[in-house]
Amino acid sequence: VQLQASGGGLVQTGGSLRLSCAASGFTFNNYGMGWFRQAPGKERRFVAAISWSGGTTDYADSVKGRFTVSRDNDNNTVYLEMNSLKPEDTAVYYCATAWGYGSSTRTSGYRYWGQGTLVTVSS
Repeated sequence: VQLQASGGGLVQTGGSLRLSCAASGFTFNNYGMGWFRQAPGKERRFVAAISWSGGTTDYADSVKGRFTVSRDNDNNTVYLEMNSLKPEDTAVYYCATAWGYGSSTRTSGYRYWGQGTLVTVSS
């Protein structure tokens, strides 16, 4: 199983980034997917999640209206579109595979994790 996250980088406040997570080694469209982030010295926190079909999404309050999670089951990829970025969005972003068709806001709700991609938002 592999989850390869990419798309991170340095962006100014108010800017945008699109993260991608390419999955392999399992039946992608059987599982919900999630995005989490971890800032230096802090615990890993939920950002967004999407069900197996893409029909259900969930967001942390801190990113609602700014971030959009989506998936392409034909290409085994999940995305996180991030707009109106703020310095407090700076973190390593991780994609993860849920235990089933749905998703969770908890780290325990995920079985596989990617390596993370760093997003830095400058003020």
